[in-house]
This record gives sequence, C-alpha cells and structure tokens, in this order.
Amino acid sequence: MKDMQKSAEEVGNGKVVLVDADVELKKEIGLMAAIALIVGSMIGSGIFISPKVILQRTGSVGLSLVIWGGCGLLALVGGLCYLELGTMLPLSGGDYSYLHEAYGKNTKKHKTFGNIPAFLGPIPSFLFAWTLTFVMKPSALAIMSMSFATYALAPFYPDCGIPDVVLKLTAAAVILVVSGVNSYSVKYAVRVQSFFTYAKVIALIIIIVGGIVNLANGKTEYLVNGFEKFDDEIETSFSSIALAIYSGMWAYDGWNNLNLATEELKHPRHLVIAVLVGVPFVTILYILTNIAYFTVMSPEEVLASDAVAVTWADAMLGVMAWCIPIFVAASVFGAANGSVFTAGRISHVAARNGRMPELLSFIHARRYTPSPAIILNGFLGLLMIIPSNIEGLIDFFSFTGWMFYASTMTALIVMRWTRPNFKRPIKVPIVLPILVFIIAIYLLFAPIVENPQIEYLFAVMFVLAGLLMYTPFVYYSVHFDASDKLTILGQLFF
Repeated sequence: MKDMQKSAEEVGNGKVVLVDADVELKKEIGLMAAIALIVGSMIGSGIFISPKVILQRTGSVGLSLVIWGGCGLLALVGGLCYLELGTMLPLSGGDYSYLHEAYGKNTKKHKTFGNIPAFLGPIPSFLFAWTLTFVMKPSALAIMSMSFATYALAPFYPDCGIPDVVLKLTAAAVILVVSGVNSYSVKYAVRVQSFFTYAKVIALIIIIVGGIVNLANGKTEYLVNGFEKFDDEIETSFSSIALAIYSGMWAYDGWNNLNLATEELKHPRHLVIAVLVGVPFVTILYILTNIAYFTVMSPEEVLASDAVAVTWADAMLGVMAWCIPIFVAASVFGAANGSVFTAGRISHVAARNGRMPELLSFIHARRYTPSPAIILNGFLGLLMIIPSNIEGLIDFFSFTGWMFYASTMTALIVMRWTRPNFKRPIKVPIVLPILVFIIAIYLLFAPIVENPQIEYLFAVMFVLAGLLMYTPFVYYSVHFDASDKLTILGQLFF
C-alpha cells in the first residue's frame, strides 16, 4: 500500500492532483449525507445541557437567547469563510490544509507571506494537527461517550448513582463501536450519521412543539421580562460573556466538520449547500428549543437542573418522559460518530504531508477508510475516559481552538495576496474573516485577562510542546529503524 504524501502538494486553481497514489479516499458523501454530517455533528449534548451554563454566565433569559443566536451567527459567518477556503482548496484536513498552504510552502511556485523561513512556515499547521490529534478530538470523543453512557444508563439506576465501572465500560463500548464502524466503511459511517441525525432532530421538534403549545396557552412569564436579571448576585462581565460564548460554541461545534472531509464529497457544491442549510437550520432549532425550555421552567429551575431537557420532559411529557433521555443518548452517539469520522482525516492528511508518522497516512486497501488514523483517535479516547473528570480538560483546551480559528482566518486573508490566481468559486467580503479573527482573539484572551488560571498556561504549554516533536522529526527528519518496522507491520493490517 502506498501513502498519500504527494497527493496534497499539487494544488492550484481549485483542483487537486493525486500523484503516485494507488489507494485514495473515495467520493462517497452525497448532499443529504453532507447535511447530516454537519447537523449531526453540531447537535450533541450541548443543547440539552449548555442552557444552564449560558444562563448562569449571562444572568438573564433574554441575554442567554441573544448568546444562542449570536453563536449561530458566528458559526454561519465562520462557515462562509471556510466555504471560500474549502472550495479554493478542495482538500480534506480542514484547517490543517489551509494553514499548510498559506504558511507551510515556500517554493518558486508557491510563496508564503513575507517569505517565512523554512523552519517556521510549517509550524502552525503542525501544531493544529498535533493538538487536535492528541488532545482535542480524543477528549471530545471521551466526553461524548461518557455523556451517552450517563443518559443511556440513567433509566436503569433511577434511585442511585451509576457505578463508575459500568459507566466507563459503556463509554468504552461506544468508542469501540463508532471507531469500528468508521474504520469498516465510509458508507456505513454516513448512514449511521444520517439515522442519528433524524433521531436528534425529532427530539428537538418534540420539545419545540411543546413550547409552541405552552406559548399558545399564555405561558410566557419567564420570557416577557427576559432581560431582567433573575439573580442580582450574578455579575455580567466581558469574561462571563466570553465564557458563555464558549459554552454556546461547544453546542455549535461541528459547523466546519465537513471541511475535514472535502475530498470525499461527490460534488464540491455539496459543501456550500450543506453549510448554508445545516448551520441556519441548527441555529433556528436551538433558539426555539431554548424558548420552549423557558415556557415550562423558571431560570432558577434551569440552574438547578443537571440536564435541562430531561427536567423539561418530566414536567411536560408525564409517563412518556423516558423518551427524551433516550433521544439525548442517541444525539450524543451521533455526535461521537461524526467526531470520529472527521478526526481520522486530520492526522491522515498531516501524515501524507510528512507531518505525522507515515502509518497514519495509510488507507485500507479494500475499505478506503483512513483506518490507522481512526484507530489512533479511538485508542486515545479510551485512555481519556480513565480519569474521573475530563470535562475540565476540554474547558481549558477549548480556548486553544480559538487560537487556530484566528490562525485560519489569517491564512484566508494572506492567501488573497499570496495565491491571487487560485480559483475561488466563493469569495467572501474581506471584512468577514477580519471580524471572525477579532472575535476569536477576544474569546482567546478575555477569560485569561479577567480571571487568569494556571490551567490555561498548561494548555498553551502542551500546544507548544508539539515543537519538541516538530523540530527533530519533521524539520530535521530524524528517522528510526523501528518506525520502518512499525510501518511494515501496519501494512499487514491495513
């Protein structure tokens, strides 16, 4: 089996040229599957849990709804910027590919901005791949699998807590199942994604219909004076608003996931349609769902609830309340499947460019899936369910995500000058990436300036620790014989 290392190096005028590659990712994602991947990745546990956190950080119902709408608008604006990048560079890997094109090349044909030194140019794309491969994606998978286990097992332990070993074994089973499905077949993976997308949309529609019924019956007491503070002890600040947006964007996470699998789309226009349909659709669902919550629950009841949707169901659905936890579990399972699908593409694309071990660039000879990269993500996810609390990890690493969003926006702006002749089927006004960049910088620094915590430093140190791997193994190409043996062993399996 040959890897895909050369395939991403011949890019221009919006075309991808695959060079010397016998096995490549197949174009198996149609329009409906593309929409399901975006919608299904975005709708996870966030809409069922985050309303509590956002309300706590904003202090009023009205402002919390503004945050939900604003996060949806930010996701859409960001999605438009990624559409320009994804249609100009139709490569899988998302941010990695864009940062690599903007800064990681310095040849006569492709200049970097200001002729960046050869050592520095590949660093942004490498650190993105390093952070998402080894922390962000595995930890997100671990959190989603634990959330699934919590909701799925809750009906079996109504009067006591779920035993920790049972919870973690169930979470491990979820990771193994979604990793196995994604390693086995792209077609089956997108079918699973589509099925669970329908399930989670049905769950939200049930809640929304209940809210409409309540509004028709005049239950608006918590909405009519929505911008009044319900608790004077809650202070609203730049930091608290930034943290509220963090929680909101966690619920919207996945709006750019399709860019990670661009090469597998049956037609490039599917990326455009999926983003323009999927992101506004989810935004509308989220706002209406939050309104529905407040037709039944007071702000104090929302804050007292560990799972807002479940509390809402207990009040509204009576004996049928059990269906909402099942739908929530299905929603989280679908999000976990989407996370695994896209995670494998990041390390796979980085490896074929020589930025990760060669083994991760391999594609299964018959299945046409990046199996080694998917298996690595699943293995790291299994390790991360061992600690008793991993939510704090993702909280402090979430802000590093905004560092990469800001970097990708600079890549878009830079390539307007360094790649002026590249075909751009979609070209957004330059003010949009500048706006996203400014918001990303605000979200990156506001919580640190107002409430500095040592965990933020640890997160930055881990990102920069990638340089310890980059310098010897990428820049100086230090090579061990053992890596060749591992590669050969991998070829026997993949």
